[in-house]
Amino acid sequence: MRTLQVKQPGGLDKLEIVEQPDLNPGRDQIIVHWHATSLNYHDYLVAIGAIPVPDGRIPMSDGAGEVIAIGENVHQFKVGDKVMSMFFPNWIEGKPSLQKTVGIMGETLDGCMAEQACLPVSAVTAIPEGYTYAEAATLPCAALTAWRGLMVEGNLQAGEKVLIEGTGGMSIFALQLAKMAGARVFATTSSAEKAERLKAMGAEAVVNYKEDERWGKTIFKLADGGVDHVLDVGGGSTMKQSIEATAIGGHIASIGILSGGRKGEITFPKLFFKHLTMSGIAVGSRVMQEAMLAAINTSDMKPVIDKSFGFDELAAAFRHQESGAHFGKIVLEW
Repeated sequence: MRTLQVKQPGGLDKLEIVEQPDLNPGRDQIIVHWHATSLNYHDYLVAIGAIPVPDGRIPMSDGAGEVIAIGENVHQFKVGDKVMSMFFPNWIEGKPSLQKTVGIMGETLDGCMAEQACLPVSAVTAIPEGYTYAEAATLPCAALTAWRGLMVEGNLQAGEKVLIEGTGGMSIFALQLAKMAGARVFATTSSAEKAERLKAMGAEAVVNYKEDERWGKTIFKLADGGVDHVLDVGGGSTMKQSIEATAIGGHIASIGILSGGRKGEITFPKLFFKHLTMSGIAVGSRVMQEAMLAAINTSDMKPVIDKSFGFDELAAAFRHQESGAHFGKIVLEW
């Protein structure tokens, strides 16, 4: 079978395809033939060496594929079942802990950029009904992060107002999930063309953050007193404006950092006197993933896939991600 590995010290020119023997399951394990993966910023940091990993690590946290063999003690899945990965394979339920989150697909554990993987049954879930492998492979990181930020930590209710930032995979999923829950959505982007696409998907107002540096105040006014929920993707580069955009008593889920966003300024009096709640979000548990799947199965929600690449085109896919031209998710299929 083929695997794609990160060679030290990292870099898109050091991603190498390596042939390895086919796998056999242990008593409590399954063999999954992966057919698709999708790109996340975390995967990009692993690939370029910004997140150090052992030489030969197989990257990519997202995967969808078919069960091709099961161990003798396995009853949860059968050969032929379609499954998708979990970002934290050891986080089944409850609050996060070091023990539950130390294992990360594509970082501390080998990921999904391989034709086969040998996994415990707890490391995968079913995929949504009617989804292709490529569609399912977009969900485990980006969609679950949006689900947790809005539904689990934010307790989103119909009629509430949500701000999404940009048009990456997580933000587009947040728009879709918020609309599915009956919420009102506001958005930011740097492109007039992307703004029109966001509006076509249900965003009622979109602000160009390159043209309006104080976009947080603008969103606050457009939302008649601010939004109830913000999914902040930029960290230090966006948090000050996210606080400005939020309504009194609102919730901000901090879920990522963009270039230059590791550190930034926070206006603390705004944080205090708006009575804001802020949550740091890193994906979610198996129970959360299964709840998200149940919701998707009752809807017509489908992922927005920007572009598809082949198994040997991971570097090209990451360069497309680097360009910032994408709208939604970038996938690889094989």
